[in-house]
Amino acid sequence: MVDILALAVSHGLLALAVWRLLLRADLDVETPRDGAAPVGEPARRVKPVRREMRWPGKGGGDA
Repeated sequence: MVDILALAVSHGLLALAVWRLLLRADLDVETPRDGAAPVGEPARRVKPVRREMRWPGKGGGDA
């Protein structure tokens, strides 16, 4: 019985949150970010950041 109540409460709260988000009027409006290129100008290309996984220690292994 407690499991069903816990599931009902948690799913009910999630449904309430989704319902409130869907009713927001600002979801249909797209605003430009600060520093975005004005309309008609091409956006600046940003160099992608390359990330690598590094292991601690000298050997580079997981020992």
